[in-house]
Amino acid sequence: MKGNSKLIEKLNSLLADELTAINQYMVHSEMAANWGYGKLHEHFEKRAITEMKHAEALIGRIIFLEGIPIVSNLREIRVGSDVPKQLDSDHNLEEIAIKGYNEGIKLAGEVSDFATREILEKILNDEDAHIDGIEELQDQIGHMTLPVFLSTQV
Repeated sequence: MKGNSKLIEKLNSLLADELTAINQYMVHSEMAANWGYGKLHEHFEKRAITEMKHAEALIGRIIFLEGIPIVSNLREIRVGSDVPKQLDSDHNLEEIAIKGYNEGIKLAGEVSDFATREILEKILNDEDAHIDGIEELQDQIGHMTLPVFLSTQV
């Protein structure tokens, strides 16, 4: 099925966001593992896997719409040098993704591609949950102090 070219372009932009997120979360995951924070390692790793599934869904949809998935584009990857900086970087990444998915959902509706809109809405719900999870960890750091929080992540 030949898809709308503007929508395919937007899907490729969202794909770049997801591929960036995968890389950033994987680096943060391995840093947490290296520091001995097993729970944070698992948290970041699970997030990276979810982002991989999002990328897979976008690639599949782009191909279905007879577009070409562009997997070589990445945004700036912001690796945090400590856990609070990692969470700040990840929060920023999720804010960008949420904005992009809202734009994509609007565009999909405008071009009457409701199946694509539904896919994007599902991913948006995941991204909302991601930012909520990041904010939860940031709140815990604020309430417990960083050293106490990190002691719970071993």
